[in-house]
Amino acid sequence: MENPYQPIKTKIQEVTRETPNIKTFVLEPEEPLHFKAGQFIQLTVPELGEAPFTPSSSPYEKEKIKVTIMETGTVTSALHSLTPGGVVGIRGPYGKEYSLSDFEDKEILIVGGGVGLAPLRSLFFALVHDIEKYKRVLFCYGAKTPSDIVYKNAVLQDWHKINPERIHFRITVDEGDENWKGKVGLVTYTLDNLNEEIESIEESVAVVCGPPIMMKFVTMKLLDIGYKWNNIFLSMEKNMSCGIGKCGHCQMGKFLVCRDGPVFTYDKIKDFPTIWD
Repeated sequence: MENPYQPIKTKIQEVTRETPNIKTFVLEPEEPLHFKAGQFIQLTVPELGEAPFTPSSSPYEKEKIKVTIMETGTVTSALHSLTPGGVVGIRGPYGKEYSLSDFEDKEILIVGGGVGLAPLRSLFFALVHDIEKYKRVLFCYGAKTPSDIVYKNAVLQDWHKINPERIHFRITVDEGDENWKGKVGLVTYTLDNLNEEIESIEESVAVVCGPPIMMKFVTMKLLDIGYKWNNIFLSMEKNMSCGIGKCGHCQMGKFLVCRDGPVFTYDKIKDFPTIWD
């Protein structure tokens, strides 16, 4: 029987520093690893441990996989110390993906904060791949400062050029600097006057990913604006240790996030008191 805990040997091809504490790793597994936007992997540092991450690359990019990682603890610090040529392990993919068929013929609002842009990048590329299936994509993103913007050149320049008729952006920072010419304010600020770009808020779907406190306030504002519970998609993160629904560390109400998520609509989890912890 195949061992579900055995990682695939994976070589680090490239490392890019995105911000002072965030790096993107280009990884090449020895075996093909096919994921869908929203699913996650377990990334292993040999002889140290592993941690869950959502790929930040396009699910249509088959040979390599990109993972964007913030340095926050033992495993992520070890990953940040690695360079091209290093070897890690990958298990997965695990969890449930975004149900893109439910997004078809609708206006899509994407709201990201900080490193929460990483999994949304994968979703964005999946939408771009079949952009004619969707009415409009409005991408709202917030970072603490201009230097904390992940994928800075892409976010501020390149992505705007992909399909200006169907894809729009609203970018803000909590605190600007002398070179910042954009909006200043929390990411919830990007949701003001939303009806100027989203024609039918009640029929639109919203996808939210970022720090728990950011997700909480964005969700509350979306509800105030008129979004339906079942049209708000949240990318939840808990302690997804095993990835296969065995250890129970990621339990959230009646759900195991690694098995039943990490993508949930708000109506499924709104009554659980610990969803924002």
